Amino acid sequence: MEAQPVRWRKSSRSTAQGQCIELSEPVGMIRDSKDPDGPTLKADVPAFVRAVKAGRFDR
Repeated sequence: MEAQPVRWRKSSRSTAQGQCIELSEPVGMIRDSKDPDGPTLKADVPAFVRAVKAGRFDR
């Protein structure tokens, strides 16, 4: 079975100076858009998105 290639998706609202992340397709990984060769975080992306929308990461 061949591994599916990973594609990365960044928000259309992202700017060069922003603190943005990218989400993988297929779903399951997150990375810093400013460091595409850096580490990735395996995550429950739907749960992460729900937490962001709920304001759990607001300062």
